[in-house]
Amino acid sequence: MTVKTRLIRKTAKAFLVTGLLLACFSSIILYFYTKHLLQNEIEEELYSTEARIETALNEHQFLYSLPPVTEVKKVVSLKQEILKDTLIYDPSQDEVELFRELSTFKQIHGENYQITVRDLVVESDEILVAIVIANIGVFFLAFLFLFYFNTAQNIKLWKSFFYNLEQMKAFSLTSKEPISLMDSDILEFSELKFEIAVLTQKVRSDYENLKQFTEDVSHEMQTPLAIIQAKIDTIINDQSINNEQFEQITSVQTHIQKLKQLIKRLTILTKIDNNQFTNIEKVNFTSLVKQIIGNFKELEMTNIIFDANAELQLQMDPYLADVLVNNLLSNAIKHSKDKSSEITVNMDDTTLYVYNAGNSALNHPEKLFSRFYREAHNNQSTGLGLSIVKKICDIYGFRLSYGFSQNQHCFSVVFK
Repeated sequence: MTVKTRLIRKTAKAFLVTGLLLACFSSIILYFYTKHLLQNEIEEELYSTEARIETALNEHQFLYSLPPVTEVKKVVSLKQEILKDTLIYDPSQDEVELFRELSTFKQIHGENYQITVRDLVVESDEILVAIVIANIGVFFLAFLFLFYFNTAQNIKLWKSFFYNLEQMKAFSLTSKEPISLMDSDILEFSELKFEIAVLTQKVRSDYENLKQFTEDVSHEMQTPLAIIQAKIDTIINDQSINNEQFEQITSVQTHIQKLKQLIKRLTILTKIDNNQFTNIEKVNFTSLVKQIIGNFKELEMTNIIFDANAELQLQMDPYLADVLVNNLLSNAIKHSKDKSSEITVNMDDTTLYVYNAGNSALNHPEKLFSRFYREAHNNQSTGLGLSIVKKICDIYGFRLSYGFSQNQHCFSVVFK
């Protein structure tokens, strides 16, 4: 996973690294360039001194050697010019010093001479170091000023962008308040602000249209289904229908009930997706589970066993809490091995467990919470119950999981 970095920090880091690299390279280049200049200056001085000595010899002037600065001596043969660095003991300083040495060989008035001139170069290194240190100091002060100036300027330039980003994070489809955006004198940021305003307005409009469409469809379908149900009840109560007709009409009635249940659950899912459940209250979850189990037992489902060793209080929408428990229990009842199998509901201060008997584990547990997925193609199931449970758990940060052990399916919801 790539580590994310704030824009200002990233640009400041890039500026810092670039500045340090420039400071290092410029100091190195300055060091060698200055050293080259000093060396050329020394060599120029050596050649100048050598030329004066040669002129004096040509004019028959007697020259004394002045070691280690100058040495003039007669030699048997002429050699190539020598230019080098050499270490020589300097009596005046009583130490060994580094000199730049030029040795030339000349024939003057029939005599062969070796003219050697030297210049002290130790001080040049000290000058180099001083120049480099001064360069680094000036560069550091200038860099420090530019760094803070550049950072402050970037913060000012990007102010509208960061403000509009925070407004986008706080944007809510359910809110009627228009999104508040900051304009900028920078063309790209001004265009971005305009596009955000247009986009959020369109998204909000599409959301309202979809919400209205879902509510209208759900409402309009309930009326014809209720009429069909009433007419079927009338036909069933008619004594003139035979057994085959009764079974067919009963099958139609079952499918109508399934369709009504499907519409109801799709409506719930749509409302959850659209964040319409915002009524947060303190819910006594233990009492709620006990009450819902009592409702199921009134429908002659007496094989539900409830055990709670702690009272659990949750902050959530009461309606969604009711839907969560009902769907988990309905799923356990529908998918039990048989009607006489026990369904066990256990609770402690953090977790709800729902057990129901089964012959084997699910083949594809990873698809269990997907919409319309039905492992056994049970005609009673819409394939939406567990999907709704998963949505509710995601909203409040609950952890929903499934397991199979000792011929029992187990759904658990960890609340903390």
